[in-house]
Amino acid sequence: MQGLKVWFLETRPQFLTLSLVLAFLGTVVAWYDDYYSLWRALLAGFGLVLAHASVNTLNDYFDFRSGIDLATKRTPFSGGSGILPANLLSPRQVLWLGSVSLALAVPIGICFVVISGWQLLPLLVVAGFFILLYSPFILKRPWPEWAAGAGLGALPVLGMYFVQADAYTGTVAVACIPSALLVHNLLLLNEFPDAEADTQASRKTLPITIGKERAAVFYSVVAVAVYIWVIAWVAAGVMPVWTLLALLTLPFTVRAINGALHHDEPAKLMPGMAANVMSVLLTQFLIGIGYVLGRVV
Repeated sequence: MQGLKVWFLETRPQFLTLSLVLAFLGTVVAWYDDYYSLWRALLAGFGLVLAHASVNTLNDYFDFRSGIDLATKRTPFSGGSGILPANLLSPRQVLWLGSVSLALAVPIGICFVVISGWQLLPLLVVAGFFILLYSPFILKRPWPEWAAGAGLGALPVLGMYFVQADAYTGTVAVACIPSALLVHNLLLLNEFPDAEADTQASRKTLPITIGKERAAVFYSVVAVAVYIWVIAWVAAGVMPVWTLLALLTLPFTVRAINGALHHDEPAKLMPGMAANVMSVLLTQFLIGIGYVLGRVV
């Protein structure tokens, strides 16, 4: 039983909540447009969780192989699962877990390509590219955070919508952008404590390439842009007015921005990182609730 718990913890289950929120958002946006299938939503959501678990475990594997895990100071929000440095699993076992998780997600994706249409295939190919190459390749190119925002933000919302609507629409194109920005910032703020260790592995995250001060300002601009995006599209009549519920997360975002701007003070950065997680999850959840209310009220 203890062994199964270690395998489970290696997937970093606390972060898989993000996939559940993304699945919810993509599904309710489809329902808002009068497209909905419970079995498709559940199966696609399961595939999304498997893909996310694969991302987490493969990142752990590559981080350990590069030596970063041994140099990184772990926090509740960054620094990996800690399973490999503690020798609770071997690198080979973690690689196997990540590979199997991805292998299980692939047939689900193929199933939906057959059922919903070939237009889903490019999205799945790009997602696979992000999963396999994020740690060994993308992180070593400038501004890798955009890939996280796309791969674990916009694409899941688009995919969850497509498998139920059999098409992409302007509605979901607008709805997925806040997710992209929020997940981008989720990764960005979590990179601040890892900057020194990441430098040793030739990574080019924003805190490294433009410096922590500028990265903090960039983080702040992106955080504010999420709310501006929602307000603008509500004003344009594209997003339902109830999506303004997302503004309720502003206190979390302000605390996260304060943490970023005081990145050299752990007493402010750590609470900021916690607030960042809450902002990312709750903002997307409340946007989803806004689409539900926009349909029923």
